[in-house]
Amino acid sequence: MKITSYASLTRPSFLLFHPELPALAFHGPQLVSTSSLCISSNCMKRCGLVMKIHSSVAGRTRSTTGKGLSLSKGDKYNRERSEVTPSSFYTHPTLLEMKNERIANRALVYEFLRGIGIVPDELDGLELPVTAEVMRERVDFLHKLGLTVEDINNYPLVLGCSVKKNMVPVLDFLGKLGVRKSTFTEFLRRYPQVLHASVVVDLQPVVKYLQGMDIKPNDIPRVLERYPEVLGFKLEGTMSTSVAYLVGIGVARREIGGVLTRYPEILGMRVGRVIKPFVEYLGSLGIPCLAVARLIEKRPHILGFELNERVKPNVKLLLECNVRRTSLANVIAQYPEIMGIDLEAKLLNQRSFLNSIIETSPEDFGRIMEKMPQSVSISEKAIVKHVNFLKECGFSVEQVKKMVVGCPQLLALNVDIMKLSFDYFKSVMGRPLDDLVAFPAYFTYGLESTIKPRHKMIVRKGVKCSLAWLLNCSDEKFEDRMKYDSIDLEEMEVDSSFHLENLMKPRSEESESEYEEDDSDSECA
Repeated sequence: MKITSYASLTRPSFLLFHPELPALAFHGPQLVSTSSLCISSNCMKRCGLVMKIHSSVAGRTRSTTGKGLSLSKGDKYNRERSEVTPSSFYTHPTLLEMKNERIANRALVYEFLRGIGIVPDELDGLELPVTAEVMRERVDFLHKLGLTVEDINNYPLVLGCSVKKNMVPVLDFLGKLGVRKSTFTEFLRRYPQVLHASVVVDLQPVVKYLQGMDIKPNDIPRVLERYPEVLGFKLEGTMSTSVAYLVGIGVARREIGGVLTRYPEILGMRVGRVIKPFVEYLGSLGIPCLAVARLIEKRPHILGFELNERVKPNVKLLLECNVRRTSLANVIAQYPEIMGIDLEAKLLNQRSFLNSIIETSPEDFGRIMEKMPQSVSISEKAIVKHVNFLKECGFSVEQVKKMVVGCPQLLALNVDIMKLSFDYFKSVMGRPLDDLVAFPAYFTYGLESTIKPRHKMIVRKGVKCSLAWLLNCSDEKFEDRMKYDSIDLEEMEVDSSFHLENLMKPRSEESESEYEEDDSDSECA
């Protein structure tokens, strides 16, 4: 049997801890021999009180008992952690919860779109605004640009464009280039894909390329407004090959800028499918390649005429209306638009009408078309007005027919000017009407610039000549004629009608560097 003795201390003369030691400077439990030190319960209570006060001073709210002194740091942390409820921390959602939330938000966005008439079927897989409120702001912005619900349904992918990241930067760039805000609506209807483009990566390189094609900076907005699709082309693709082909067939390099400004659609035309077959077909009709190049310089929009659907059928109609195949080249060179207009109804109506008022035959109509193919577009009212004027001058229907067949331009001249020329012919020149029947082109010459000066010269010289000899030559040629001592034989009269060779004459420097706007393309569209 083991007997343990206790020694009683009634008034200890020492403290169990040093007051200058830092708070909680107690370590883990230590084994103390029971025989070395025994403390009475009275003393233990006093010491516990002192330790409790010290713990409070150190900032500990929980009282430290003798039992607490035996806990390690790890035990204290685990104990405190177990006392904290999980709801006090932010709980991260699971992937499944996040997916379900996205599906729910997208359903609300789709519901909003369907509510305003937009079909969202094509939007699956496209990144859209998270909430319906943001989508509403996007739709409202598109409405402010003039786009309707129908426009958005035509290209619903536009709803994937952010207002701040996509739309505003692109529209700002176009505005700084000079594209008019009034054209933005039509611009976006034709090419809404531009809102997906990067200004730096996609748009700026195309603008620099156009400037490199000698398109003037002030004309860049005009080109973009007319053909916004050009902003989506690759520089090394169709644009470069079409321009290179045109230069190769004879289009002057310095004319390219003007050609593209007036008809930028050329930049989107494939050489093998569109341009080359068109050029080769005109060549088969007898138009030399260089003449085709000149036609393109003057009327670049002819490249937009559908070869199989429009051009070839129109050529066939001309042949059926008694235009001789050998004259087709001159007809097209005079009036290239005849290849692209709706020709069948015009030809039949005009032929029937001319036959009804001046009794022209089908062959006569063919000669009229050869000399002035534009006559197919002259209104019936204008024709009646000119025919009545000629009849009032004393010409018979047969004479009027002969004059119109010989010079169809009579049907398009200013009647008031024709009256002045006829009065001078009758009162001053004193020639018979048969002279005008023989040379109706008299009415096409300027009264003050040509007719009067030349008539005065032959009167002074006492020369008697035909109207054709008098007028159908250049001023230089006429002066040479006036140097002749006598006129025994009439010189061969040169046909005043259009000749294909006129297209291939060398151009002046002015015509190479400048171009004039042509409004005829809008009439024949």
